[in-house]
Amino acid sequence: MAKVLVIDDSPFIFKAVKKALEPHGFEVVDNAPNGQIGLEMYDKYSPDVITLDVTMPVMDGIETAKGLFGKNPNVKIVMLSAMGDDVLMNEAKGLGIKQFVSKPFKPEDLLQSVNSLLGS
Repeated sequence: MAKVLVIDDSPFIFKAVKKALEPHGFEVVDNAPNGQIGLEMYDKYSPDVITLDVTMPVMDGIETAKGLFGKNPNVKIVMLSAMGDDVLMNEAKGLGIKQFVSKPFKPEDLLQSVNSLLGS
């Protein structure tokens, strides 16, 4: 069972990710409300996939992604964003993030992105 860590300041998004992925055999292990806590939870859970919000307090998604790639250059991240900020998206792509989902998302879009990262 693949483990998913949610890093997002919205409890609603955590619930939506669980609802989208758990029926398909994923274990959504926890939700970090900001990037700093997300980096700590990454060490605790060693998730297979991370869903990562772009805009959060304390540490945004770009800085969090840099920290995650510093810990593991092969980390698998789905970037979630409610913003249509092309500059941030291009920066995320430059870091190596390959999957992006716009909020609000359809469950099948998130599932497809996660499966694509896992090669299934």
